[in-house]
Order: sequence, then C-alpha cells, then structure tokens
Amino acid sequence: WTEFVSADGLMSKGREHLLHMLKFGENERPIVAQLFSGNPEKMRGAATLCAELGFDGIDINMGCPDKSVEKGGSGAALIRDIPLAKALIRAGKEGAGSLPVSVKTRLGYNKVEIETWIPALLEEGIAALAIHARTRKEMSKVPARWEHVARAVEIRNEMKVDTLIIGNGDVKDMNDARAKAAETKCDGVMLGRAIFGNPFLFSNSRELENRENREVVRSDARSQGQSLGKSEAMEKGLSSAEISERLRVMVEHTKLFEEMLSGVKSFAIMKKHFKAYAEGFPGAKDLRVKLMETKTAAEVEQVAKKFLQV
Repeated sequence: WTEFVSADGLMSKGREHLLHMLKFGENERPIVAQLFSGNPEKMRGAATLCAELGFDGIDINMGCPDKSVEKGGSGAALIRDIPLAKALIRAGKEGAGSLPVSVKTRLGYNKVEIETWIPALLEEGIAALAIHARTRKEMSKVPARWEHVARAVEIRNEMKVDTLIIGNGDVKDMNDARAKAAETKCDGVMLGRAIFGNPFLFSNSRELENRENREVVRSDARSQGQSLGKSEAMEKGLSSAEISERLRVMVEHTKLFEEMLSGVKSFAIMKKHFKAYAEGFPGAKDLRVKLMETKTAAEVEQVAKKFLQV
C-alpha cells in the first residue's frame, strides 16, 4: 500500500505536489494506491488516474481519525455516513475499471458497530476489507480487540461473499501475525508500526532465520543459568554485527529519503525513524540525542560511524 493520498488533491490543479506519493518501482509489485475522499466524483477520477499509473489495486481509507481528514467527510467520518461510504466505493470501482478495490476502516466511531458497518461495506463487493481493531474514539490508546476481527470473518461467511478480511492492530512481528490469523481465521494481517526500525520485518531471508535461532540459543542459556558475555547480554539480544547492520540501513534509509523527498517533505520526518532504529542496545539513548540534531543524510552517516567506532 502507498501512504494515503487525497483524491480531491489529485483532481485539483495542484496534483503535481501529490504525484510523488504515487511513484513506485517494478520491484514493489503488487502495489495498491490508498486514497481518501468524501467526494464520489473525485474518487472516481483519482481511481482512474491510479489505474493509468499502473497500480495493481485501489484502497479507500475509511478509518483515519485525523480531524482535518474527517472535516472533508472522509476517513473515519464515513463510518457515520454509510450512504456516502457506499457511493465512494461504487465510484472507486467505476474509476478503477478491472482493478480490485478494497477498504481500510475501524470497528466503529464512538462504539463498536461491526454488525451494521461491516455488512454495509461487504454488500459493495469489495476485494478486501482491512479492519483496525479499535474504534475511532479509541485511536491507538487501548489494545486492539481481535475478537471483533474474528466476528467480521463470521459476518463475511454468513453473507457468503468473497471479500478477504485483513486484521490490523498491535501486531508485533510475523510470528504474531501468523498466530492472530490462525486464531481469528482472517485471510491476512496488516502490520504498520512494527516496521519502524525493523526494515527486515517482512524478510524471509536466511539471515532472519539465523537470528531467530540465535534468540532460541540465548533463551536456553539464560534459563540454564549460564554466564553470557557482554555482547550476548545486550538488550533484545542484538549483537555488534546486528547493531552495525541496523545503523547501516538507517543511513541508507536517510539517503533515500533525501534523494527522493528533499524539498518535498521535511527532514524532521526521519526523526521518528531514528528513534526506532536507535533503540534496544547499549548507548542507544545517547545516539538518539545526536541523531535528533542532524539535518542531512551526511550528518546522520557521520554520527552512525562515530558510534560504531567507539
């Protein structure tokens, strides 16, 4: 999925300022354009544009709690306006042509409303429905309630429709995702915040498998009361090589951000990523402080190199 983009903006004279959000490489396929709007006509036009740009699907965001988004009648505000939500889906499908159209939403607005809200969406024949297992009122302040994702699966089955149900909320890693999918019988799991500081999250590489094996060995050693060396006792079990790799990727990430988005987005956006990369190992706090003072990718690289040389 792309980050969500305003369909209204894409249909305005200022669309050039938004098109950078819809750029992608062939190695990113399959890729879905995520749009938001409270205007069916604009949604139809934006979906047509995304189809022309070569996307593999269109997703309509009906869960964002941001007040500026809701003010325009989109995002989570659509939970309160079922007729408009249905009209937006139909318009999106018309514009998308043969591309699948999906929806991302929440359990309800001020309370859980899945018995009315979910069926209304499923009636429109959407390809997939991603459900953030909290209400709009709850934001992300309470634990996600996956039992409601399980109920959404039941509703889908009772309606005998083919829509895929995707659960979302508080998923820690791939093992947690698989466990939640098995427990709720949902068709997929969406991970968001878990990717921060962990770009290897979706990797099926041998390196990731080896790391998991090392974690098992360390756990066994601890349970047997064996003495571990300093490097082995690092918080979260990160070795020096793993810390070095994490910071190398952080630098690469920053350079790519600067290369692709310099002059478009503030460099300060990277600071939330620095907090995630520099976490869970000795000296991470001091490293974060230094990273927060950087303003360029070159400065970030210099700070990382100095840290690794200590």
